[in-house]
Amino acid sequence: MTAPAEPQRPGGPPRFALRDVTLRDGLQLTGKLLPAARKIEIARALLALGVDSVEIGAMARPDKVPPMANTLEVISGLTPEEREKCWVWVATPRSAARALEAGARNLQYCFSASDAHNLANVGRTTEQSLAAMPEAVEAVRAAGARIQLTIATSFTCPFDGAIDPDRVIAIANDRRADGTDSIVICDTLGQATPGQVAALIGRVAAETPQERDIVFHGHDTWGLGAANALAAVGAGAGTVDGALGGLGGCPFAPGASGNTATEDILFALQPEWFTPATLASLVELSAGLLRDVGEPNQSRAAHAALATAGPFRWGLGS
Repeated sequence: MTAPAEPQRPGGPPRFALRDVTLRDGLQLTGKLLPAARKIEIARALLALGVDSVEIGAMARPDKVPPMANTLEVISGLTPEEREKCWVWVATPRSAARALEAGARNLQYCFSASDAHNLANVGRTTEQSLAAMPEAVEAVRAAGARIQLTIATSFTCPFDGAIDPDRVIAIANDRRADGTDSIVICDTLGQATPGQVAALIGRVAAETPQERDIVFHGHDTWGLGAANALAAVGAGAGTVDGALGGLGGCPFAPGASGNTATEDILFALQPEWFTPATLASLVELSAGLLRDVGEPNQSRAAHAALATAGPFRWGLGS
């Protein structure tokens, strides 16, 4: 489990951990299967730059989400030390068991607060997914690994509309989720505002098990991704998710755009390890990946850095 955020030093950057989700959420809509070796290269580059953890794939059906077809190969190609910092998305006890067999050490057990989205995404109602969770938790605990409770559509659903915050809190407090190390609150559609994010994260921090780290997973559909990440950290989230170049989106969430860009989150929150040289390396890494998959760069920070020269220390332009 990522350590909860420490109290902020007066005038200093907020304490938080960054998880980059490029290799799962970022790639799942691209329609192109990157070779496992290329995915491993990207994961290693991100970790070497200082990114705290990396989401490396999903145990999704290859016919439904083709870019995830080689996830088991990616897991097995990493070293044991690297696997300790890598996460794999699962939605059933069987998919959790398969990931563990391949060597995964950190699993995100994901289902939606909305029945309609959960049925579209994993073919089960929310209740069915929650009822199956204890089996997955037991398997993970037996393997000495870690598991997250990941609640998609925590704010809005593309089919049902607004989600009652009380429903999210009830899921978070359900005893069938006991044994999870952390909880992920997802703005799957990128429709939440900073006030809504702060309110829900604050309630999760105050009203649900205190030993779990809180993770915020946001999308940038309405241009508030970085602001929502700031709001989440301010309200008690110890970890936030981002993807290189703002890549991503959910194949079963019409209208959702890419994840909040890793570059934008880091520029907004500026952890101590993030420097102009780190930004330059991330921009270069992102550009190469986006060329591979034929996608545009949606990061505002990357575009601004490349267009800026002169005395501003974050400028990468000539």
